[in-house]
Amino acid sequence: MQVSELKIGQIARIRSFGSGEKNYRKQLISLGLIPGTEFTVLRMAPLGDPIEILVRGFTLSLRKMEANMLQIEEVKK
Repeated sequence: MQVSELKIGQIARIRSFGSGEKNYRKQLISLGLIPGTEFTVLRMAPLGDPIEILVRGFTLSLRKMEANMLQIEEVKK
């Protein structure tokens, strides 16, 4: 599943990283986006880019292409 498939308010857990630029992957990891981390989708721009998430107590805006590097699973609560 990809981040862009989620709806506002949904919670997801990062499973792994997909293909993409290694430098950007390192930036995501430094921001705390590591496998096992849960986040909530807060907002999406009208065309889906950027996506704002709540992770580890702070909000983070990611471009759709970059957010979709994350392989995720939906958390049912």
